[in-house]
Amino acid sequence: MAEQDAIFPTGLGVEEARAHIAAIAGARKLSTETVALSAASGRILATDVVAAFDVPGFANSAMDGFALRAADLPPVGEKCLALIGEVFAGGHAVAKVEKDTCVRITTGAALPEGADTVVMKENTRIENDRVIVVGGARLGANVRPAGEDYRAGETALTRGRRLGPAQLGVLASLGMTDVSVVRNPRAVLLTTGDELVAPGEHLGFGQIHDSNRYSLGGLLESLGVELLRHERVRDEPVALRDVLLRAAGDADLIVSSGGVSAGEADFLPLLVAEIGKVHFWKVRIKPGMPFLFGQIGHALLFALPGNPVSGFATCLTLMKPALHAMSAATDVSAPLRARLRNSIDKRHARAELQRARLECDAQAMLWATSHAKQGSGMLRGVAEADALIVLPEGERCFAAGELVDVLPLPGWPE
Repeated sequence: MAEQDAIFPTGLGVEEARAHIAAIAGARKLSTETVALSAASGRILATDVVAAFDVPGFANSAMDGFALRAADLPPVGEKCLALIGEVFAGGHAVAKVEKDTCVRITTGAALPEGADTVVMKENTRIENDRVIVVGGARLGANVRPAGEDYRAGETALTRGRRLGPAQLGVLASLGMTDVSVVRNPRAVLLTTGDELVAPGEHLGFGQIHDSNRYSLGGLLESLGVELLRHERVRDEPVALRDVLLRAAGDADLIVSSGGVSAGEADFLPLLVAEIGKVHFWKVRIKPGMPFLFGQIGHALLFALPGNPVSGFATCLTLMKPALHAMSAATDVSAPLRARLRNSIDKRHARAELQRARLECDAQAMLWATSHAKQGSGMLRGVAEADALIVLPEGERCFAAGELVDVLPLPGWPE
């Protein structure tokens, strides 16, 4: 189909495409669900979490040492105090600390009544039931006050935050056993093409193994998508129509690979326009120009080019904003800035994504080295890369040492 005959927008710039996708996806907010903390890693928090009590709930020692009154310590020199007991983390309360007395205390143990300071063990020595302590400790030294981490009523975590190990620890410290999170989007992955054969099967003339089923499937799952199923589809309009309609009835997202360009067997653009809606087709980006964004029923469709690198790159740069918008994620990372190790002579007008390796030098400067394998069908370039160099629209040469935006790939840094 000729581009001028299209019945939907074509040839959008990358930022325009991203904004269009985010606006449409943002109107389709995902529902929420409650899950156990053990199942909440990587999920998006659905509501603010407010501390119901102080954390910690009591003043406690930050050191192994002796709890005492700061007023009993001399500014310099040493002083002998009577040892009247000991308290351990989780242990029982002890006698009140009064003038010229002290209590042995371990890290995390509750501060005894009357004590306001802890002198660390290394600054003391014991003689029978007496403790000689070095003076000069300030009031409150080595004491963690109640509510030092969170005060009752304070917002501990805000909605839209992705829950990592530290955030799960916070929820546990607040006594929570489960948490309200955004439901993961559900997707059906379609790989299309008569040339595709499942890995392990014999390759006939002109056939290739279906790598996109695994590279895109793994990428989707790394982005928090629940993959309902994968289907491999031949380049036949009737078969494509059937699988698209079934997927639309089951999923929030349909992610397809192949059949979206302008070849004789690329049926998707007109087929989607017939049974659904095409929001736009083709983006000024390399690799990945034939990308199509549409919908069938309530399901959003992301039709990615069949070349492995094109699909991978457009999934990260064009589909990922939709996932953020649908989940109302707030901790969305911006591109990093890095200097080029090698010059890049860009001889076309489209924006370009180049596979690259990142390294940080001794001066904390991030450097990006463009990979030698940049072909859109060469997965090696992605497998050996950990970022995409983002080159804006316009033909020009990027000099070695020039600052550019880079998008880290999932798993970076290792």
